[in-house]
Amino acid sequence: MAKEKVVLAYSGGLDTSVLVGWLLDEGYEVHAVYVDLGQPCEDRPAILKKAEATGAASAVALDAREELCRDFAFPVLQWQAKYESIYLLGTSIARPLISKKCLERAREVGATAFAHGATGKGNDQCRFQLAAEALQPDMRIIAPWRIEKYRAQFPGRTEMLAYCAKKNIPVKASAAKPYSSDENCLHISYEAGQLEDPAVDGIPIIDFGMTVSPQAAPDKEETIAVGFEQGVPVSVDGQKLSAYEIVRVLNEAGGRNGIGRIDMVENRFVGMKSRGVYESPGMTCLYAAHLALEQLTLDRDLLHLRDRMSPEVAEMVYYGFWYCAKMDALMAFLREAQRPVTGEVRLGLYKGNVRPISRTSPNSLYDEAIATMEAGGSYNQTDAEGFLRIMGLPLRVQGRARPRAF
Repeated sequence: MAKEKVVLAYSGGLDTSVLVGWLLDEGYEVHAVYVDLGQPCEDRPAILKKAEATGAASAVALDAREELCRDFAFPVLQWQAKYESIYLLGTSIARPLISKKCLERAREVGATAFAHGATGKGNDQCRFQLAAEALQPDMRIIAPWRIEKYRAQFPGRTEMLAYCAKKNIPVKASAAKPYSSDENCLHISYEAGQLEDPAVDGIPIIDFGMTVSPQAAPDKEETIAVGFEQGVPVSVDGQKLSAYEIVRVLNEAGGRNGIGRIDMVENRFVGMKSRGVYESPGMTCLYAAHLALEQLTLDRDLLHLRDRMSPEVAEMVYYGFWYCAKMDALMAFLREAQRPVTGEVRLGLYKGNVRPISRTSPNSLYDEAIATMEAGGSYNQTDAEGFLRIMGLPLRVQGRARPRAF
């Protein structure tokens, strides 16, 4: 009798390394899928070799670096979307793409199930499953952390580490430093271990993979220019680059200047609070440059409307609602809203800080003749008298009807 085929979203980390063996024990034929998202600190051939050595029927790496930056990260950037005003969604936005690539592989090998190593406490289980159900509703999802038998065998990371040691499966985590990290070209996230205590300073105990500490960064400010077309980054220092190359170059520049580290306690979709440390040097630079250009090119009411909607988009991305009608409609709005956002912003990078030095655009709405504080100009200040009388009309009526104590 043929075994049921399952595709496994495989990172080579602790959870998915254990999962290959467990799924084999459960009688599945396992096809490991490593989605290459530009993980800066990973040995791809070694990861695939490990999957095969553990027993996977196949192990493939699918290059999705350009797609991640162009079709996922850059639209989120255009929204200026940050979950709870801080997190740049580097892990969140990668999950629907990983699901998409795994489902494509499932069709190739004839798999009827999609497995992932996300825990039953975290956000990733939501992102993987909601994406898969939207793209292929008949695909069966195997989430071992939600299966009692699996949790009984592996109640925590200690047992998983022991399992890997017994099976001679190499993993980066250790009993002494059992951190969980997720990396791609957009960022690296760190959680678990001592980070689960919010009273512990997480920055000194992490071996950061993309950034130097601001204290160790150069003592001289570095400048770099980012060009945009309709809100999309297209160049660095005047050189046209692909989406992934733009992120890569800015990661290097931001990283050597200590840009993009954050430490936060966030509210997970499932309802609990969790603590995470993130580094995202390139995207932090892009967010700063994009916002500076929008300030020059978007009119007040459109910019404020986008800003009111941005937290909702961030929440949808964080929760995993990427493939849905509401997101499709929001992205249609975004494409129209970003049409004027063309130009170049020069940034200054210095010891963990990023600042816009200059911004230029053929679509600039800034009129020096109107804005000048000097005498003359094309703005008639007398016009403000009538404007304020009209704006103050309802306040005067209210003030007479309902006097306020002061």
